Amino acid sequence: MRLRYNYRVYPTSGQRASLARAFGCARVVFNDGLRARQAARENNLPYVSDGELSKQVITEAKKTPERAWLGEVSSVVLQQALADLNVAYRNFFASISGKRKGRRVAPPRFRSRKDNRQAIRFTRNSRFAVLDDGRLRLPKVGDVEVRWSRSLPSEPSSVTIVKDAAGRYFASFVVTTTEDETLPPVESEVGIDLGLTHFAVLSDGTKVAAPKFLRRAARKLRRLQKSLARKAKGSHNRTKAVVKVAKAHARVADSRRDWQHKLSTRIVRDNQAVYVEDLCVVGLGRTRLAKSVYDAGWAQFMQMLEYKAALYGRTFGRVDRFFPSTRMCSDCGRINDKIVLNVRSWDCPCGSHHDRDVNAAINILAAGRAGRLNDRGVHVRPASVPAARDEAVIHPDAACSTRSVEGISVL
Repeated sequence: MRLRYNYRVYPTSGQRASLARAFGCARVVFNDGLRARQAARENNLPYVSDGELSKQVITEAKKTPERAWLGEVSSVVLQQALADLNVAYRNFFASISGKRKGRRVAPPRFRSRKDNRQAIRFTRNSRFAVLDDGRLRLPKVGDVEVRWSRSLPSEPSSVTIVKDAAGRYFASFVVTTTEDETLPPVESEVGIDLGLTHFAVLSDGTKVAAPKFLRRAARKLRRLQKSLARKAKGSHNRTKAVVKVAKAHARVADSRRDWQHKLSTRIVRDNQAVYVEDLCVVGLGRTRLAKSVYDAGWAQFMQMLEYKAALYGRTFGRVDRFFPSTRMCSDCGRINDKIVLNVRSWDCPCGSHHDRDVNAAINILAAGRAGRLNDRGVHVRPASVPAARDEAVIHPDAACSTRSVEGISVL
């Protein structure tokens, strides 16, 4: 199984300059490749192949005065930038042809130096190395200090250096491990109903209150945003204010992710099977509850449950979003009329009294056991779990999911 381990790194000022140069060169190569293919399409020329594109925007470009500085960075970084462009095109073509499921993928866009995230990737042939003193040696960058939270289980096949909007640097290693992390089987199974007041209601009656990290940080974010709005555009003070806002948002995201990791791990460890409702988060994000929906982070939490179930040998399933889990009586199976949101409990003609959320969780568990799932089905270990592309310029074959903020990311 492939895993991704994520660590914080602390480059020196000189190393930060080298990384900035590498970020810029990778961005230029990506944009040059995209521009070449767009020009070929506009002029009704054949699609530029991967090999021809590499020769044109890297090999030949280095010989010109305008792009001679591309030789100052590792050639692997430039090749990986083109690999990301090729993946973006393949995903786009697969999306418009119907081979790729899910939302329609847009064509590749030009990258900007003002993007919130900048990233480069070194593969094994670039000869990066983890030294005995714990430093990470990167070609044409130097030996970078790494804050190790745990050791790597095997030799990494690639490492991605990411600079986020808050100015923090991370090293993300991809490793392949054969270690069996299957947990001992247990008898309990659980259905989960996700919500806003209670983040998760379990079929056993347990209710987990929503932490609402963004709401709790709203006052500080409002103050920082006001301070940013008063700064003159293009000034150094505005740049510093932007970083302060980014750090505040990063703190919110890290807190949410850490809390969800702990909750999802506990649920997967305690239950042999986990079933959740396949919510349409994108659609809910267009309603008046959008801020609360995205503050909850349901999609990220369900992804954690999915890959951890595959990792630990548990069963995971998504119940169809159109399944009437709230309106159905968990005792007699009668489906009632639509229940408005402010009704938190209701009585069934059969005589049963139901808590709205607990009843929904029980129905989700029953639907999962009966196999009434959507077309995504139930994922049982060792099925592969696709990764969310929440990290920039990551090849999809190099990841399968994420595990922690500053520790592990499971692929």
